[in-house]
Amino acid sequence: MRLLSVLFLLLVMATRASEAQTWHDVYDELVAAGYDLSGDEDDGTELLAASYELLEQLATTPLDLNSASREELEQLPFLSAQQIMDLQEYVYRYGPMRSLGELRMVQSLDYAQLSLLPFFVYVSDQPDAPTYEYMPRLDTLLHHSRHTLIATARIPFYRRKGDRNGYLGYPYRHSIRYELSSGQHLRLGLIGAQDAGEPFFSGNNRLGYDVYSYYFELRKAGRLRELVVGKYKLSAGMGLVAGQSFMLGKLATLQSLGRTVRTIRPHCSRSEADYFQGAAATVELLPLQKALGVGPSLQLSAWGSYRPFDATLNDEGNARTLITSGYHRTPTEMGKKHNTHITSAGAHAALRTGAFRLGATAMLSSSDRSIEPQRTTLYRRHYAHGSHFSNFGIDYSYTHHRWALNGETATDSHGALATVNSISLQPSARLGLVLLQRFYSYKYTSLYGHAFSDSGHTQNESGIYAGATWNPLARLNLQVYADYAYHPWARYLVSLSSHTTDILLQAAYRLSSSLTLTMRHRSRLGQKDAADKTALIANNSHYERLSIDYHKNNLNLKTRFDLSNTRYKTGSRGWMLSEHASLAVSNILGIALNASAIAAYFDTDSYQSRMYAIEPQMQNDFFFPSYYGRGMRLLLLLKADISQDLRLSVRLGHTRYFDRNVVSSGLQQIDSDRLTDLDLQVRWRL
Repeated sequence: MRLLSVLFLLLVMATRASEAQTWHDVYDELVAAGYDLSGDEDDGTELLAASYELLEQLATTPLDLNSASREELEQLPFLSAQQIMDLQEYVYRYGPMRSLGELRMVQSLDYAQLSLLPFFVYVSDQPDAPTYEYMPRLDTLLHHSRHTLIATARIPFYRRKGDRNGYLGYPYRHSIRYELSSGQHLRLGLIGAQDAGEPFFSGNNRLGYDVYSYYFELRKAGRLRELVVGKYKLSAGMGLVAGQSFMLGKLATLQSLGRTVRTIRPHCSRSEADYFQGAAATVELLPLQKALGVGPSLQLSAWGSYRPFDATLNDEGNARTLITSGYHRTPTEMGKKHNTHITSAGAHAALRTGAFRLGATAMLSSSDRSIEPQRTTLYRRHYAHGSHFSNFGIDYSYTHHRWALNGETATDSHGALATVNSISLQPSARLGLVLLQRFYSYKYTSLYGHAFSDSGHTQNESGIYAGATWNPLARLNLQVYADYAYHPWARYLVSLSSHTTDILLQAAYRLSSSLTLTMRHRSRLGQKDAADKTALIANNSHYERLSIDYHKNNLNLKTRFDLSNTRYKTGSRGWMLSEHASLAVSNILGIALNASAIAAYFDTDSYQSRMYAIEPQMQNDFFFPSYYGRGMRLLLLLKADISQDLRLSVRLGHTRYFDRNVVSSGLQQIDSDRLTDLDLQVRWRL
């Protein structure tokens, strides 16, 4: 702690400051409050990682507000349909913006969006020529291209049980990525990644890394709106058939007022979950009117994929469970690597005329091994099974200046039904309302579907979500949502039909231009099996947060006090006090430096009342740890821009437990009460 204090004191003495805040600082509050990370089977971190991956891509290719089309602005997931219309109407009525300060004149934008937008948009004195009418030659694109090389490594200062005996590789996690980009038109990249314990240039990984991701992307090339070859993600409609690209948490849903993101994007992650491998493209079949989105527009997207999966096989050689963790550290895990392949093909057609949009999605998938989960277990009875799968959906939307309707209805090969519909209303610039209904049959299955849900699954759930964001005063923002979900069939650790109620209330008051006070309460009231599994008992969780945020020029300070109170069979309580600080200075011996630090103390009765916190990351990395028991967490992240093209990053994290001498179990067991990791990253741009 003393070392961190001295370091920050020296940095404050630097003479010329630069901006310290990043889009992570603003967005973390939205996603951390809106996801359910308390589940025992699916903690939702894969969905969060996918969301961050998309935002990282969008931040690297910001949009020019003076020339961006409606379909381009729709890629920004934190904007509502009404806000997109207001932005375009402002430019149409008053002419090109001269600075981002004019965003404050768009009254429907609230504090969160005004804070986020500058990281994803810019204004140009000479708006870009519409790329629908003009596409630069390939040699021009290559001449103005940028090359980026990023190498990342994690060095643990401890040894797991598997590192001594059990894992096939060494204890270091590392990756390398190369990307060539040319504005918003062209991108191609290659990523190689290795988890700790996996072999490198040995055993089954004779080609080096355990996993490779590769992609080629071409956008806005005449009628060809987008083309991706390699590994990619896509979303269509509301996500019932295909929804891999971005998933909104419940609080972030308030920011977008229920609008979803429809896109095809490269898979730029080391994750082995939820991607396609092959090619996908979107073609404009009718002229696109850019002014305010008026006039007919017909787009057709098509994709094909052949990708491997890890699977646990049963005695008949069928795939009992598809595994997406991506770990290949032991002979058993390596034996499951890529032993199953799934071929998929699909298409999505969308007709837009004025404020109305109608689309249709169809997807066929076939596995070379029959997928046969243990359906004798009650909660797995209706899991996806067989070798052939199909889904078909119709999506629809209507956008008015003050209200919008979005929805999708889909069916699978067995005729099971799923539907999700939302209506949002913005009666004034200070008030936004959203109502979302969904019904997902317990028999509905979709291999690639991810839609709005409480459980994280687009199956076995019906419910209604209502939320409001209100600015009764210029400095006061109130947000509230209530979500009720009913699950007619058994779930993991829930042997009977059950229900869940999720309520959040948040108030943020800006005491000044640099100081904000935030108070939040969240309650999740659910059910789980009693000891004999013949009845359900309460599984309730309550979380509170008090946060004081200071942001001015080059300095960010966040003081947070979190409380948790849970009850399932027995009660469990916990609390955490944390201080987050970040400081940016533009000239220390000619080096631009950004420093972030966290100091946190946590004390919980058990894992049941654990705490979560999003930590500052290095580029293209994501870490969302949980803390339980009694201990403290210290973290320091330094990013040094040696030059305009070269950045060095160092991240040192240390966790100390005061209530145990052993951390984790099995091959991950660490015989110590403290964990220290060092992350290193080099980013070189040419």
